[in-house]
Amino acid sequence: MLRDRFGRTIDYLRLSVTDRCDLRCSYCIPKGFRGFEEPRHWLTFDEIERLLAAFVRLGTTRVRLTGGEPLLRRDLPLLAGRLSALPGLRDLSLSTNATQLARHAEALKCAGVGRINVSLDSLERGCMESITGRDSLAPILAGLRAGKAAGFAPIKINMVAMRGVNEEQIDDMVEFCIEQQFILRLIEAMPMGATGRDTAYLDLGPIQARLQRKFGLVAQAAELGGGPARYLATPDGRGSIGFITPMSQHFCASCNRVRLAVDGTLYLCLGQEEKFEFRPLLRGGASDAELEAAIRAAIELKPRQHDFSAQPGKILRFMAQTGG
Repeated sequence: MLRDRFGRTIDYLRLSVTDRCDLRCSYCIPKGFRGFEEPRHWLTFDEIERLLAAFVRLGTTRVRLTGGEPLLRRDLPLLAGRLSALPGLRDLSLSTNATQLARHAEALKCAGVGRINVSLDSLERGCMESITGRDSLAPILAGLRAGKAAGFAPIKINMVAMRGVNEEQIDDMVEFCIEQQFILRLIEAMPMGATGRDTAYLDLGPIQARLQRKFGLVAQAAELGGGPARYLATPDGRGSIGFITPMSQHFCASCNRVRLAVDGTLYLCLGQEEKFEFRPLLRGGASDAELEAAIRAAIELKPRQHDFSAQPGKILRFMAQTGG
């Protein structure tokens, strides 16, 4: 088992396969940004498989494919198949904006991806265009339909709640997800880079209290993944709503994840600068034993908690550079 110096078990790795995205969500990638990582610096599939095999040998049981938009990485189902075959890995999932999912859903399911999370911040076409920078709602909904048809379960909807932007649409999203049997996760915006700091933060505490009253939500007993969301359910069990509150009620004491960027940099916390670069080791002939020792050393760098509240301007990198 991988344990950090604060006694937390680190068993969840979020793997960014690209920092590119076909959307420009207002809280993620700055408008006009062109400083993406050079493809020659991306970890190859062989390098990814070798490094993740070392993580799994040390106790990592959950891997999530992220980006940017991971479906922009060519032959992603091939990589998914190689990772799902790693002995000891019991959960391979995907976070996506779903604009490309209709073309890839079946192949990803066959490759061993079990669950998907889809970013969807509004059901209003104009609002989604404003948030994402393009007319994105129709292809996202088509991707969701393809995901259901391919048999992904559960499908989670990630909605970043933003004051004055989509807060009045939260109830409609709750009803949509209950009807479609999706799990909704409401997320507080974080000050990641200039884009995150410019996002109108919305405290989810009052939202949760209001939704509890309106929909009669009760505590969710079943585990719904290895992430930080706290879940409530409708009385009939048809709907589940998760609340991810890194700002108003942080969950650092139970944090179980690290993030591997497309260039092989391991980020130990979204709100701190600690990192470890694996690409030089992978391309410099490091042995498996040396990789495992490096992973253990990297985990020791994981800080106790983020500083988003005390130092909101500290983190200059934005979310797509870190890995979602």
